[in-house]
Amino acid sequence: MNFALNANQWLALAPILIVSATIMWVMVAIAFRRHHWWNATVVAVGLNLALISATYLVLPQLADQLPGFLQAPILKMLDFFGHPPLPQLVTPLLVIDSYAAFYMGLVLAAGLATATLTYAYMEGYKGNQEEVYILLALSALGGLVVVCSRHFAAFFIGLELLSLPLYGMIGYLVKERRSLEASIKYLVLSAVGSAFILFGMALIFAEVGTLDFAQIGHRAASAAAMSPARLVLTVGAGLLLVGVAFKLSLAPFHLWTPDVYEGAPAPVAAYLATASKTAVLALLLRYFVETKAYQYVSLMNVLTVIAILSIVIGNILALLQDNVKRLLAYSSIAHFGYILVAFIATGALATEAVGMYLLTYVVTTLAAFGVVTLVSSPYGDHDADTLWDYRGLFWRRPNLAAILTVALLSLAGIPLTAGFIGKFYVIAAGVDHRLWLLMATVVFGSAVGLFYYLRAMAQLYLRAPWVRKFSAPLDWAQNTGGLMLLALAFLMLLLGVYPTPFIAIVQAAGLAGQ
Repeated sequence: MNFALNANQWLALAPILIVSATIMWVMVAIAFRRHHWWNATVVAVGLNLALISATYLVLPQLADQLPGFLQAPILKMLDFFGHPPLPQLVTPLLVIDSYAAFYMGLVLAAGLATATLTYAYMEGYKGNQEEVYILLALSALGGLVVVCSRHFAAFFIGLELLSLPLYGMIGYLVKERRSLEASIKYLVLSAVGSAFILFGMALIFAEVGTLDFAQIGHRAASAAAMSPARLVLTVGAGLLLVGVAFKLSLAPFHLWTPDVYEGAPAPVAAYLATASKTAVLALLLRYFVETKAYQYVSLMNVLTVIAILSIVIGNILALLQDNVKRLLAYSSIAHFGYILVAFIATGALATEAVGMYLLTYVVTTLAAFGVVTLVSSPYGDHDADTLWDYRGLFWRRPNLAAILTVALLSLAGIPLTAGFIGKFYVIAAGVDHRLWLLMATVVFGSAVGLFYYLRAMAQLYLRAPWVRKFSAPLDWAQNTGGLMLLALAFLMLLLGVYPTPFIAIVQAAGLAGQ
């Protein structure tokens, strides 16, 4: 079999190739000289170039949504530089289509935000600062491979490349006991999740004789007519779902999440909550569509139970939290329960709802963890993660308090914020398919979530008697972390007030077969 790649396939692989080159570039740069700013800049430039290349892949689809005066120059540019027609099958393992390009862009944007926040967080760290950027770029590369996978082999390789660097990133502050403890917990439980996934793949392969998603769906439909084969396929799909649920921290496989978020450095927790989960969920959606797994009622019933448990458990346990990072951890469990509601609905609207919710969730969660990052330091006994640390933040750093307020309102799904658009899409998809039990659970979870988000927000404006009012330094927004945080705050409001261009982007990134 000939696996030689043509020019279009090389162009389609540009985001993956650029991130790979960035990793090697940083390794060489560190070998010659350790310099925090220089190595962080190399990674930021590489991720930016990869993000631009991922955007370029879907420019023809996006051009159709733009005004006429913008379409002409974009089309001329595409004609001049050339553009690979999508989808591009790159060996039997990977597919680069508009769906993959959108989620590659989302993973890269989250990685870029994390790199920027990490620079602000690690600026005063006395240990080795540079290796964290290699680990971040490696993990982002794994996320890109996962998003483009159409084969179990590529999926598992990408998943491990995504997960393994996170062990080092979570425990990077080696002198902090909680950081090392969180790293070990994530190592053990992530390995357990990977074992479930691998065993599930093996059982499915034993019955259908292929690892390709589309062929699995075709052969499983024939094999399911025989009782022994149906049992093996059901067990394999169940093990695969359990492993993925571990990676997404869906209930009841969520127990590692609050401890790992609490112990990890704030920017790493932001990456773990956004980029890594986005990649896995995007792959799961592609797998369900290409294998037509949504046709199996028993599987959809299991997903319904997991969605209900995630929403209820995540929101109720968040009520008891006085730690901001643990609160955001339980909140993420509930939010992925909401996403699972759209996932269960199936259809074009459901795919669009998943894309919009993930977009709004990533922007909002990065903003919330960004505030935690900028008020924390790797020098203290812990990050500024308790609610007490944020008591009266408005009187000390009003700008950061305002951004965190918008982020909490967005997580609660308040109108005119990004979170409202995402939740609206989920409810629309659920109502469209008459998922009334799930809709009732979403309403219940949203009501409970509103309480603990407002409780955390109130702490920002409570003025302790010894706190003197003063503004943050005038140049706080001129550093890289501050600029990134301002951009995220702007996006949260723009998504809530004028979501039309973002909806067009998500619609252009539809998944064939839905």
